[in-house]
Order: sequence, then C-alpha cells, then structure tokens
Amino acid sequence: MAARRKSIIKNFILDTNVLLHDPQAIFQFQENALFIPITVIEEVDRFKKDMNETGRNARQVSRNLDELRLRGVLSSGVTLPEGGTLRVVMYQEGMMSALPAELHEQKADNRILAVAMSVMNSGTNPTILVTKDTNLRIKADVIGLRAEDFEHGKVDFEDLYSGLVECEVTGKVIDTLYGSGSVAPTECGELLPNQVIMLTDSSTPAHTALGRFDAGNNSIVQLRRDIGDGVSGIYPKNREQHFALDLLLNDDIQVVTLVGKAGTGKTLLAIAAGLQKVMDENAYTRLLVSRPIFPMGRDLGFLPGELQEKLAPWMQPIFDNVDYLLSGYGDEGKKARGRGKVSEKSAGRMNRSYKELVDIGVMEIEPLTYIRGRSIPKQYMIVDEAQNLTPHEVKTILTRAGEGTKIVLTGDPYQIDNPYVDASSNGLTYVVERFRGSEIAGHITLTKGERSALAELAANLL
Repeated sequence: MAARRKSIIKNFILDTNVLLHDPQAIFQFQENALFIPITVIEEVDRFKKDMNETGRNARQVSRNLDELRLRGVLSSGVTLPEGGTLRVVMYQEGMMSALPAELHEQKADNRILAVAMSVMNSGTNPTILVTKDTNLRIKADVIGLRAEDFEHGKVDFEDLYSGLVECEVTGKVIDTLYGSGSVAPTECGELLPNQVIMLTDSSTPAHTALGRFDAGNNSIVQLRRDIGDGVSGIYPKNREQHFALDLLLNDDIQVVTLVGKAGTGKTLLAIAAGLQKVMDENAYTRLLVSRPIFPMGRDLGFLPGELQEKLAPWMQPIFDNVDYLLSGYGDEGKKARGRGKVSEKSAGRMNRSYKELVDIGVMEIEPLTYIRGRSIPKQYMIVDEAQNLTPHEVKTILTRAGEGTKIVLTGDPYQIDNPYVDASSNGLTYVVERFRGSEIAGHITLTKGERSALAELAANLL
C-alpha cells in the first residue's frame, strides 16, 4: 500500500497568481508534493505593501511560508499539516535549456516554466503546473507540460442553482395554498430551504400559484400578498421579480443573492425593498449600499476631491436608482398614488434626492475598501456588482454582519471586470452555491430584462 500511495503522488508547481488568489492554497493539495519556484516568492514580495486585497493576500502567503520554515528547511522540503510536502525551488543556470529559444530568461513566467520542467524531468511522478494565467497554461501545453487552473472553490456556472423549481400539482393543492396560505410539499419532491416554486395545475395549465418552501415548517407558503400593491412605488413585472421581492422583504432570510443579466432589475428591486424596510417598516436602522471599484474599459486615473466626491462616479448607478424611486416612481407610481396604494411615509419621501437620505442618516454609501474590521448591526446592506468580488472578499463582507443585519448581493457573472475571477470563481456564484441549503439564505436568478426592449435585445444578441 505504501508503494502504491507513493506511485500516485503528484507534483504541483504553484504560480504566483494562485497564492495571491487564495493564500491558503498550499494547504489544499492533500498528500501531494508542492513546489514553489523562488521567482514566485519574489513576485509575492512585490505586492506585500499594497493596501488592497492582493496586498493582504501577499502578506498572508509570507506569514504561512514563514511558519512552515520553522518545520524544516524550505529548500529541502517541509511536511504540511494536512499531509504532503512543500519545497521552494531555486532557479538555476541551465534550466532554460529545456525551453524553446523564443522563451527568454528575463521573463518571470518563463523561469517558472523552466523550474516546472526541471521538476518534471527529475522523476516519474505526474507533474502539473497550477496557474490562473491562461497564456501560461497555453505555453505549458506547447512545451509538453501539463497545466491546470486552480479549481478550489470553483462553481460549475452552467449548473448554478437557480433558486426556482416548477412543480405540477392538482388543482386542489393550488386552491389550498390560496385558501390557507400554506400547503404540504408532498407533490414537489425534495426542496431546498427558501426555494421559490411555480405551482401549475396538471389539468388546467393556466391555473397557477407562486410559493416559497418554508423548511422550518416543511410547507410551501404563499408569497407576500402586499407585493402586488407595490414596493417603494414599483411593481414586479414578472414572476422572478415577484420571487425576488418576497425574499428581499423577508426579515428571516438574512442573505439574498440576485443573479441576472443587465436590465433584469436586480439593483432596483434590492434598493426598493431596502427603502421600504428602513423608512416604512423601521425594521433596520440604515440602508447601506456598496459596490467594488472596478472600471469598465480604460481607467481615468485618480479622481479629485474628498472621499464622497471620488466615490460619486462609481456609485452613480446606485444614485440613479435611488433618485428614480424618490422622484415619484414614474407613471406607475403616479397611478398607485391615485389609487391610494402608496403609504403616507412613502408619499412623504417622494421628490427627495439620495443626498437628503444620506444627510439624515437613512442611507449610507460605503466603499468596500474600508469595510474590513467593521461590525454592521441591524442594517440593510446591498452589495452591487458582487460578481467582481473574490470568494475571500465576500467572506470578509458577510462576516461583518452584526445582529439583525440583512445582506443582499446582486450581480451578473457574465459582466466581470476583475481580471482575477471568472463566472465560476467569483464571490457571487460562490455564495449562491455554498448557501443553497441554508434556512437563512435565499436566491433567485432573474432571466427577463425589463429595462427596455433595446436593452433586452442587446443583452441577448451582443
């Protein structure tokens, strides 16, 4: 058995971007042999003074390696706590001879490739270069070296949990749901907590009902009936938006994730629900809105002014949505006021601006850069464009939540500006997958664009 175990041990060479993405990556390879080229250590050192997430990760990598140094000599190999070994490999003259002449020694990626080839040629164990750099994986393949992406924490985006299930039932089940507000889920198979359900009469398809699975009571419950009267003056235009508002307005659901393409109403729904919960129902002390700072296209460089002035361009999409909700809510809001369906509190905040809400302390705009170390109790927190966050950054945000706080994450995994994550490895999809079985979490994928016919066509065709 010992000989068999030794024969299947693999050699993994880690690239810099893997360690900067996840400082704990060195502990994720079980009983295999890890090799870190000295070039990687030098590259990590260049990031350690940065005051962003990459800098923090670089410092954590250095601390992890320094602790392992106490176990033995890194250049000879040390045993990892969970099994396996780790060795820092020096780049030596002559290693470049294993690479094509077009790959020059001055480039760090090529020295990492040379070390990986040296490890592969020094024994019979399978050798794999682990890197998040697509071009480096291509170069490795060209020279005959196996290369893989770092898969830990990745989610199969094509099979991402949608939060919605459709269920054919008898007409009696639907009538019971409408009559008593809840019904046993016997005809719908296994359901997840807070999964939203479209019930369809098997004999009359037009006879339908919308519900949500309450795991605590093991029943399908009817959605909030007051949603049809509008939330901060807006109305759900499709079933997914109706589902989303039910999750957003439920105080027992502390984490809500909304995934959808541009124009599906993710941000507007979240802010509308937040304003109602804070200003009308007084369920939370403040609406806290934030988003990661990533430019689309070429960055304009440093912005002048104080913090709020610097944040203004990044937060303008948030301001636009808030001003829309406060400016009379458009034609639908005016009709609702005429029908008497807008509360006095809601009517009282119409024709205000987001600046007034900020001045009176009802709403706060906060850059994620400064959220580390904070404790956020009894607030309704919205993190927009969460697809640009890493899983580690999302963990940092969620662990800031104090007693009574609700956190809403919105985003579109097809529109990622962060070069270090993709549709499968970003923090938003990571939370969707990890929280899918939790009774305090809810998720819905919004599919139909409602911004305009042009926006919907562009999202589908371009």
